[in-house]
Amino acid sequence: MRRALAIAAVAILPLAHVTAASATEPDDRQQAFAAAAEEFQVPESVLLGVSYLESRWDAHAGTPSNNAGFGPMHLTDAASYTGSNHHGQDEEDPRGDDSRPAVPAAEAPGPAEIPAALRTLERAAELTGESRERLRADPAANIRGGAALLADYQKSIGAPLSDDPGQWYGAVAKYSGAEQQEAARFFADEVFATIKSGEERVTDDGHRVRLSPVPNLGKVVAWLEKLGLRAPRRDGVECPSTVSCEWIPAGYAELPGGGYGNHDLANRPSSQKIDYIVIHDMEGYFGPSVGLVRNPAYRASWQYSLRSSDGHIAQHIKAKDVAWQAGNWYINAKSIGLEHEGFLAEGHTWYTEAMYRTSAKLVRYLALRHGVPLDRAHIIGHDNVPGTLPTTVRGMHEDPGPFWDWAHYFKLLGAPLHPFGGPRSGAVMIRPDFQNNKPYFYGCDRQNPEAACPPLPAHTVWLRTEPREDAPLVKDIGKHPTGESLYSVYDHSARASTGQRYAVADRQGDWTAIWYLGQKAWFHNPASAPTAVPSMGLVVTPRPGLATVPVYGRAYPEEAAYPEGVPYQAVTPLQYTFSAGEKYTLAGTAATEYYRAVTFDPANHQVVRGKTKYLQIQFGHRIMFVKADDVRVTFSG
Repeated sequence: MRRALAIAAVAILPLAHVTAASATEPDDRQQAFAAAAEEFQVPESVLLGVSYLESRWDAHAGTPSNNAGFGPMHLTDAASYTGSNHHGQDEEDPRGDDSRPAVPAAEAPGPAEIPAALRTLERAAELTGESRERLRADPAANIRGGAALLADYQKSIGAPLSDDPGQWYGAVAKYSGAEQQEAARFFADEVFATIKSGEERVTDDGHRVRLSPVPNLGKVVAWLEKLGLRAPRRDGVECPSTVSCEWIPAGYAELPGGGYGNHDLANRPSSQKIDYIVIHDMEGYFGPSVGLVRNPAYRASWQYSLRSSDGHIAQHIKAKDVAWQAGNWYINAKSIGLEHEGFLAEGHTWYTEAMYRTSAKLVRYLALRHGVPLDRAHIIGHDNVPGTLPTTVRGMHEDPGPFWDWAHYFKLLGAPLHPFGGPRSGAVMIRPDFQNNKPYFYGCDRQNPEAACPPLPAHTVWLRTEPREDAPLVKDIGKHPTGESLYSVYDHSARASTGQRYAVADRQGDWTAIWYLGQKAWFHNPASAPTAVPSMGLVVTPRPGLATVPVYGRAYPEEAAYPEGVPYQAVTPLQYTFSAGEKYTLAGTAATEYYRAVTFDPANHQVVRGKTKYLQIQFGHRIMFVKADDVRVTFSG
């Protein structure tokens, strides 16, 4: 499969068996932090704060996190740092515009030198005497390594090993591995904000850890001038002032043969409103991916790249212009795309708290600026974007995947996913307890793609044909024209995700059925540990007299709307329909538009608007559209 062939920036080493702790070693996560803080003379609050921003204190079962980082302290152990096989280079054309010919793929950049920030585990081994295997696999050893690094950084900038947390700002900034002053400052500021407010949670392996608030930190001594970091390069970027952000423009040039790349100039929102923000993962690494988007011959582009180690943001395309990012031209023309460093199959281990926080700050800023609703119908994953035609459905992407914590993300957005309605409401919002929801998947191991994934927190629930655990998964005829849905981490054919709203089709005991792709889909939803919450609201059903209703992947105008010289874009239904008696939740109206942009010169670009009214619905895992004349809108309380 294409993701298993992605060029890795690190060599994923065989997972070492976790060594049993000796009688002198703490076996409790909180005790491990306390012991390491005392041993290396680092304030415990600082050690806890840094670890929270890197991993939220999780151990990740010894698997690698971003840039081959391991354990609660995210110690990095990169064996190589090479190019990225970004997910734009496969069967999905990121433009999603069948009105123009395909663009050949550009070659990925070659290997690059390993940055020091990707080799911190090596230095931690020197400082502690721990083996690399133990630093990767044993949480207590890993925390010792992180504490030793912080102390080493403190000494390197001439700062004292003080018990005053405020004296450790420079060491914390250096721990981020950032090359930019802004990025290091953001990371340190977020750590110290966490220290000030406090945090408490249960880790992925069941340890309760608490960082008690330190409300009176006193004066924080920055020491940033000792780090020798690059000065900020904001250059008019469209980012909130509270994040680290720089302008690295995407390539835009005419190409041999009359083509051009790698995005389209526009005048949004004056020409057309921005309705969506699309969350991607890179299936690659920050540096090589940024290198790709700068190449006009590369057939994909996006507005923003986010680095996972420190949350640093690079903007490549202005919000007014259209990136080739989502594989659906209608969505591209009405959205902004954010690419997050990481790999879908390596799960929540890639998605650091630092990256979640900068991403949420950026998305909230963009949503408020452009009037995008803060809900899961408009803040969507690439995996929620529909295919444009029946022939493109199968190749659409699945990122950011089941390990992206949507509930936590929306809390950071300031729009937590609350229930709305009573226990017998006619609609539900999927919302399992992310930390304790660990469904079965296979396909996380690149070297052994058929092996089961380790039990990892996930935002998704499996959907079955009957209300029992051994029932088959429901089918997606677009994703699998023949054959069955898979338990692969890459196959969302039979999955519903946190924040998505569905109409209830039935209930039996601990099971709830929703309408999904024209069928009843059952998921386990016990009252003692619910995986969905009430969410009443508007739903659509076929209008009287219609047996079935077609659904669409884009809301294109009717033929009469096209002026002379602009070819008609066929309004083609997808392979799905839904029948009388079925209901699907309504997200609102969808603008009937087609953005004609097939030339390098934007003077020839044009927005075509029609009179046909479309509605956006949650039809399966992806959003889709129906014609308003085909359905009746009712309230489901």
